[in-house]
Amino acid sequence: MANEIDSKTLACTIARALDEKLGKDITILNISNVSSLADYFVIVTGDSTPQVKALMNNTKDRIKLLFSRLPLRVENDAKNRWNLLDYGDVVVHILHKEERQTYAIEKFWSNAFSITEDEWKKISEPYKEY
Repeated sequence: MANEIDSKTLACTIARALDEKLGKDITILNISNVSSLADYFVIVTGDSTPQVKALMNNTKDRIKLLFSRLPLRVENDAKNRWNLLDYGDVVVHILHKEERQTYAIEKFWSNAFSITEDEWKKISEPYKEY
């Protein structure tokens, strides 16, 4: 696979990797029109703290394998309830379901455009796990 990838395809491939490991309520927000932080946020819910950690580790491994790309920064709280992978142009928020409800990231970024599940699945099709 090519190592160069645009930010939208990266975000969609990350969403697919999260989906393959049973991440819930996957949302991709195009924040490029409302922020200079990144181009996209990928937000996902894990049902338990072990799943939050597993989603983070799987995502790091898949993106490294597919695109030879490591996150610029990794953050997590001590209890693995909110993990963050920062790829520069794409930031991944992996939250325990209670933190997802409490912090409601999507509401804060309500001016951002969403990518539908059908669209991200189509874009990431070449990168699915076999």
